[in-house]
Amino acid sequence: MSAKIKKGDRVVILAGKDKGRQGAVLTVLPKENRVLVEGLNMVQRHTKPTQGDPNGGIKNKEATLHLSNVAIVDSKGKPTRVGFRVDGDKKVRVAKSTGEVING
Repeated sequence: MSAKIKKGDRVVILAGKDKGRQGAVLTVLPKENRVLVEGLNMVQRHTKPTQGDPNGGIKNKEATLHLSNVAIVDSKGKPTRVGFRVDGDKKVRVAKSTGEVING
């Protein structure tokens, strides 16, 4: 099965506290239907000191978002849905709004 959203894609958040903000996809978790977006959906974690991090303390990190709450950004900077098309012998992702092929 082909993925509609892949690592490195530019996405916009559709719902939640970061609605309307854009970022790059760091990780896709297909089994959980979740995605990690760079610099968005930040949460605070209270960590104990360890050998690797002797100070511990309150750390900021990205939390995952559900795939339904993100959309790929097309060439015009607008959110778009993703479809698939066969070009020659390759299956490619296509932006539904513009019909352009999404690279990647």
